Amino acid sequence: MRVIKPFFIGIIGLFIFSTLLSLLIPSSVKVSRTVIVNDTVSKVYAQVSDFHNWNNWHPMFVSKDVSVNFLNNGCDVVYNNKTTHLIFQSADSTSIKFLLKAEGENDISNEIIVQSVPQQKVTQVEWRAVTKLHWYPWEKFYAIFIDKMTGPGYEAALNGLKTFMETAH
Repeated sequence: MRVIKPFFIGIIGLFIFSTLLSLLIPSSVKVSRTVIVNDTVSKVYAQVSDFHNWNNWHPMFVSKDVSVNFLNNGCDVVYNNKTTHLIFQSADSTSIKFLLKAEGENDISNEIIVQSVPQQKVTQVEWRAVTKLHWYPWEKFYAIFIDKMTGPGYEAALNGLKTFMETAH
């Protein structure tokens, strides 16, 4: 009993310390990636604003292991028997906003912004993703790695868009 009691006190103290430390970590994480496309804003926006066009350039939509079911307000992407919902929220002349909902994961608010860079006569496309986190300590510590884990996927999608726009037209 003398050995077990300090062990449990140490475990409880470590849990309390990690919980308090996690409260200092923000409850949302923003990941952002940008690419420059040598094409007009209107053509790039047409590709980004319609989920049907993502079959042309988004790696997940292009994959043969994935099935995409288009809906009125977005689409469902099924991969390895796991469904991810892309729910269209809003669009204006320069951006599209949608929510990514995957089973067992946090919701991710996405915004793709398409802007002209007049000095260079190119289009800048920025993908912003904001993940809302729960208060759980393990989830807050996981947030430290979200950029490294999800950023390459956004980057690959934007590079696919760039390649499609610059070679297909």
